[in-house]
Amino acid sequence: MPNIPSVMKSVQLVGHGGLDQLHYNTDVPVPSPGPGEVLIDVHACGMNNTDVWVREGAYGSETDPASVSTWRRGRSTLTFPRIQGTDTVGEIVAVGDGVSDRRIGERVMVDFSIYNRPEGDESLADIDYIGHGRDGGYAEYTVVPSENAYHITADISDAELATFCCAYLTAEQMLDRSRLAQGERVLVTGASGGVGSAIIQLARVRGAIPYAVSSKGKEAALKDIGAEDVILRDTEDLVAEVERVAQGQPIDVVADLVAGSMFNDLLRILRPEGRYSTAGAIGGPVVELDLRTMYLKQLELHGSSQGTRTAFRRLVDYIQSGQIRPLLDRTFPLSEFHRAQETFMSKQYIGKLVVVPDRHWDTVGAPHDAS
Repeated sequence: MPNIPSVMKSVQLVGHGGLDQLHYNTDVPVPSPGPGEVLIDVHACGMNNTDVWVREGAYGSETDPASVSTWRRGRSTLTFPRIQGTDTVGEIVAVGDGVSDRRIGERVMVDFSIYNRPEGDESLADIDYIGHGRDGGYAEYTVVPSENAYHITADISDAELATFCCAYLTAEQMLDRSRLAQGERVLVTGASGGVGSAIIQLARVRGAIPYAVSSKGKEAALKDIGAEDVILRDTEDLVAEVERVAQGQPIDVVADLVAGSMFNDLLRILRPEGRYSTAGAIGGPVVELDLRTMYLKQLELHGSSQGTRTAFRRLVDYIQSGQIRPLLDRTFPLSEFHRAQETFMSKQYIGKLVVVPDRHWDTVGAPHDAS
């Protein structure tokens, strides 16, 4: 069994606010696995929007969108200090009671969802997640339920593997909710980010045709991962431009991660009986909606967050078979977490950013650094 230290380095969120609320500490106790759990030596952990929104307390409430509130609104399981980080990849180095020690040495990717319901119950009404309701992967070690740690043998690096978890599960759930089918057309906003780029690839796996909405300069990269074409988000008339680019063909599904001022135009773009799905609102969560557009066109609107066990297992199969590929922009040492999150918030990249514990930097992170 590997020599496991008593303390570790980690990034701890100590309260809501700015980057100053994220502390890089070098003497955090290494957790011990309880019954049914495994201890993971973290090799890489991907970054996500929810890290920032939880830090800022930016989820608001149903009556006051500007109030400080974390994920789950009013029924939060967040306590401080909290180690965030959902997209954990690493090696199992110890197991708790009830877990076979044969799992020690496995390279794993973590399903970050805390389902709070038994196997077979696919309801997401009471979900939580690792990195919010319990400590996550922005650390040298983390403990998770054994069932959440999936053995991965695909021939990709640990940093690349850490690009999939949250973004691709969120994307797959959006497509499940909207029932995207073979031959249908889907318009993807925020297409260059982690979830948006995942939707493009996952739409192609389903045999659907994705169109991307993004900023200038990212067209070639988005077409390279499967976008049929790209519409610039600052175009003067989004509705007309989508119709032109799609050559008048109907848009069956909108997968929206931006919302804001373009929300009503996205509903106008949908064909009658089209489906709208959202899992984010980086352009603004409070929108204007002409209800007549919704009811006269018989539209469906779907909210989506995280995904089911079934969807995550599907992703594992896609990764193992090579049907989807990682889109890693760059990596950062865990000790430079502030710089990593500043870069993340700038949105001047395509795909995913990943942090790597400094002790694994030479083997996992250094070749991808763009500092």
